[in-house]
Amino acid sequence: MSEKIFHVIGLSDKRNQFFAPEIVDIISKGKVFSGGRRHNEIVADVLPEDSVWIDITVPLENVYKQYLNHNDIVVFASGDPFFYGYANTLIREFPSAKIKVYPTFNSLQLLAHRLLLPYADMVNVSVTGRPWKALDVALLENRPFIGVLTDRKKGPSEIASRLLDYGYDNYEMSVGECLGNDVERITTLRLHKAVDQSFADPNCVILQMISARREYFGIPENMFAHLAGRSNMITKMPVRLLSLSMLDLYGRKVMWDVGFCTGSVSIEAKRQFPSLDIIAFERREESRNLLEENSRRFGVPGITGVIADFMDCDLSAYPSPDAVFIGGHGGRLEDMVRKIYKSLNNDGVIVFNSVSDDSCQVFRKAVAECGGRIVTEHKLSLDNHNPITILKAK
Repeated sequence: MSEKIFHVIGLSDKRNQFFAPEIVDIISKGKVFSGGRRHNEIVADVLPEDSVWIDITVPLENVYKQYLNHNDIVVFASGDPFFYGYANTLIREFPSAKIKVYPTFNSLQLLAHRLLLPYADMVNVSVTGRPWKALDVALLENRPFIGVLTDRKKGPSEIASRLLDYGYDNYEMSVGECLGNDVERITTLRLHKAVDQSFADPNCVILQMISARREYFGIPENMFAHLAGRSNMITKMPVRLLSLSMLDLYGRKVMWDVGFCTGSVSIEAKRQFPSLDIIAFERREESRNLLEENSRRFGVPGITGVIADFMDCDLSAYPSPDAVFIGGHGGRLEDMVRKIYKSLNNDGVIVFNSVSDDSCQVFRKAVAECGGRIVTEHKLSLDNHNPITILKAK
């Protein structure tokens, strides 16, 4: 069987494309072509009369099956096919195929060119058919220059709204609409003005920081919103920082915060480790709004809050943790530890803040019964509060 070859040609949004002689030759000799419907509209006039066109539409499995019937396929893609593009998909699905790529500028490069912005330091993220996480991470890392690939559900207005919801009004937004087309438009505006505007598709966004936000390493507990009349129901800042240190979150992917109350541990962890996926459990209904309010107050999007009794939760619905913080146990600590160990990844850790000798002994016993061991232990005494013992189990 002959070797399968893909020629992947990047297109701008221009209706009259300029093709280098090498690409003109590839198109003139081609028999089978593929791309999105918009790509077909752009190149239809230059394709050979007897050519076959394979639409790239979901489900993509049907597209791959059609590719199997041909050995030489010319694929059209937007901009740079390796920039969140289709060439990555082809490599994954056809690892033994020969792939030649002929890129042009991607949309964020074009927008930077139009704005005369040097873009070597720009952090690029995509929310095109993807969750918000990559953009959230860039914001939490205080990136001053962020390029965002959008889609119809997460466009400039929705991006501006998310930034404002979490207090990131310190960015200015530039929007490139229909770049390369006759109706191309470039707009630079403040976020509050972008929220209510409509923008033509396709578009992309560049965010530029115009002022710095106040940052904390150890958020004072009096800055959090609290349970009504229960301001002491929070993990105090020194205890919180020591607990996070013992969780050893560098390189870990998923953390569970069991009994989050105000969300202080989750929020501090997410601020320091933006890529960490955090699932926070709490049975108090009033903590739902507390987590949301405090997350917005400190600019921390992306924490998944679960309002339910942890002991009743189907934990298979959530990613398995590398690290677990137990902030509350409702008198069922032993059963809780057993349940956590069933989900804990290899080399995972559990950190527990104990306020009594009894709970210390229960935790030690439960960990031992699960085949674990206590590896670190510290005792802290803050102001007039009872001493707290912080235990780390592996």
